[in-house]
Amino acid sequence: MNEWPPPLQEIINEFKDCFDRMERYELLFEYATKLPHELQAKDWTEENRVKGCQSEAHVECTLDENGGFQLHGAADANLVQGLIAILAIGVNGLPPSEVALINPEFVDEMDVKASLTPSRANGFMNMFEMIRQTAKIMSKEV
Repeated sequence: MNEWPPPLQEIINEFKDCFDRMERYELLFEYATKLPHELQAKDWTEENRVKGCQSEAHVECTLDENGGFQLHGAADANLVQGLIAILAIGVNGLPPSEVALINPEFVDEMDVKASLTPSRANGFMNMFEMIRQTAKIMSKEV
C-alpha cells in the first residue's frame, strides 16, 4: 500500500466507495465542476496539449508564491475535465519533488481505469506522466 498525499487519498477513497462504473462516471462529472484552475481555451497550445488523448485536453504546470505545484487544465469533454480536476485537487500545493514521485498505481487503486475506454485511460496516463515529468524538471530548478 502506497502513502498518498492526503487530498489524493480522499479522492481515492471516494472512488473506492463507488458501487459501479456508472457511479464512478457520475463522480468524474461532479469533479469536472470542481476544477480549481481552469486553463482558458485562448491559452491552449501545442506545447500544453495532452498527447494521445482522444479529447482536446491541455494542462499547464506552474508554481505558486510558496513554491507549491499548481496544475491548470481544461478539456473539451467533461469526463476528461473531471480527470484533470482529480489530478489538480490531488497535487496542487505539494512540493514539485513530491509530485514527481507519485506512483501511477493510485489510478488502479481508484479503480477508475475500468470505467474508461482504453484510449481515455491511455490519455489519462499520458497526462499524469506529463505532469510528473514537468514536476521533476521544476524540482531541479528550485
